[in-house]
This record gives sequence, structure tokens and C-alpha cells, in this order.
Amino acid sequence: MGKPMSFYENRILPHIIDRACSMGQVMKLRSQIVPRAKGRVLEVGMGSAINLEFYNPDNVSLVYGLEPSEGMRRKALPNLARSPVQVEWLDLPGEKIPLDDHSVDTVLLTFTLCTIPDWQAALQQMWRVLKPGGELLFLEHGESPHDSTRKWQHRITPGWKKLAGGCHLNRHIADLIRHAGFEILELENLYIPKAPKIAGYIYKGRAVKPAEV
Repeated sequence: MGKPMSFYENRILPHIIDRACSMGQVMKLRSQIVPRAKGRVLEVGMGSAINLEFYNPDNVSLVYGLEPSEGMRRKALPNLARSPVQVEWLDLPGEKIPLDDHSVDTVLLTFTLCTIPDWQAALQQMWRVLKPGGELLFLEHGESPHDSTRKWQHRITPGWKKLAGGCHLNRHIADLIRHAGFEILELENLYIPKAPKIAGYIYKGRAVKPAEV
């Protein structure tokens, strides 16, 4: 068993993360990726469920919300109450997804892959539960291609992780997704306007789990 969450992790950090992840420009980006989800959806790191307003309820039959933080699940209650989308909570970390093989049509990752300690195990689990031909939709921040920003990302990340729930500023999100076997079909990179560059370099796109031969 993992260590119990501290007061900071359970009571304070959820509010900080929710505020940072719901800024206007971030919500605009969410509105561009979340509506593309369809069928049975696994949202990894569902947090306070701020993506719910962007789901198309006509295209989504169920959302499995993977979220190990009790504080985040508690903060999600108002968003759940407003949404017509059915949500089933899974309160385990991303490395331990309690779903059957090939049981979901879409996996959604929004500002989550930066925080998962064992990203490789988590992506392997996402691959396992996703149907062949299913899609991985992602909106993440990560390593910048620009030397000056990237150097600061590597320098700051060790201390940043301790304050920001394990968030890594310096993960190359596209490489991690490809490493897990997914084929990236669409990829857009940009800096969030007015955000600090060390935390604002975005990877937004769509990948697929190739159909089995």
C-alpha cells in the first residue's frame, strides 16, 4: 500500500491544482480536445471533473474517472451534479487501472501524464484497456524544444514536484506516448499565452492504438 495522503495533498493541493488547470486559456484548449471522446471513456486523472462540461453526451455512454485523490473527488461533486454524463469513479493510481482488456473506446489525458510517478506502467495500462483502433486524446504540458526554457525546466523540476503533486515540467509527452506503442495521428505544440514558459509548453493531439493484425 502507498503512504496515506498528507493534509496538504488532500485538502490544499486540490484547490491549487483546480485553479491552475481551469484558467481561461486552459479551458479553451480543453474545449478543443474533450468533445472528441466517444463511447466508453477512461479519463485518467479526472481531478475535479472540470472536463465534464465539454463531453458530448450524445457520443459518450460512460466515463470512468480514474482519480486517486479523495480531495479531488470531493471537489468534483458540483461538476458531477451538473453533468448529464454518467461517471464511475476508479480511485486507484494510473499504474493500476481496474478495467478489463480492450474495454474502453477512448482514453483521455489532460494535464495528468506529468504527475504519474511510473508513466511507463500507466501508459501500458492505458494500452491494455483500450480497444484496438481506439483513441488516446491528450492535452499535456511538458518539455520545451527551446534550450533556455528546457534548461530551466530540468533545473526547477526536482523542487517543483514537491509542491505541485509530483508534476514534472520536463517530460517529452509525445515521446512517452510513442514509446508506449501508440501512433500519433495529430500533434499540435504551443505555449499557453501569458503562462510561464517553463509550465506552459503544450502537447495537444490524438493517438491511436493500432488495430491488431
